[in-house]
Amino acid sequence: MSDGKVLAGITMSLDGFVTGPADRPGAGLGEGGERLHYWVFGGPWTYEGVRGSADPVDQAYLDEVFSSGGAWIVGRTMHDIVDGWGDDPGFGVPVSVVTHRPHETVVKGDTSFEFVTGGIEDALARAREAAGGKNVVLMGGADLLRQYLDAGLIDEFTLTIAPVLLGGGKRLFDGLERTDIAFERTGVIESPFATHLRFRVSSA
Repeated sequence: MSDGKVLAGITMSLDGFVTGPADRPGAGLGEGGERLHYWVFGGPWTYEGVRGSADPVDQAYLDEVFSSGGAWIVGRTMHDIVDGWGDDPGFGVPVSVVTHRPHETVVKGDTSFEFVTGGIEDALARAREAAGGKNVVLMGGADLLRQYLDAGLIDEFTLTIAPVLLGGGKRLFDGLERTDIAFERTGVIESPFATHLRFRVSSA
């Protein structure tokens, strides 16, 4: 059985931030950062649960990516800042959580979270095994995505541009020193709330 691809994606503001200032538990995207994900919920939403539905164009993109994935990888900070996505995340696939702090595997409904302390390559090996030949979806956050880019382990990358200005927060590429990474654009998806730029990734 051949391995699937490693897919990664993240949303960025027009001024280059992937979170607003002061991201923290209860406000994982920082101050004003929820505007980055208007495309996910079809407009304004709140962390407390007031959410709509994605525009059909955005929903088709989300469905395509996640239906192709047999396992996900996330960073421990991302996992913790959203409180593990609640009591029943409903992801339906195994999730590898990259961390320096050991933790027993957690199962919530149809989703299992395995906490991997052996680094990004170990997490990818475990995710590939769990995916059973399907794609591995790298969820983030920004620091983890940057590590995988730096290691040349991402096959396809989608940069979603949200038409907002945040004025501060975290930048995706801060600290990434490699300049030999090539991004071959393979598609552009336009919706009322975002532009999804799709790339094939390669490096020397």
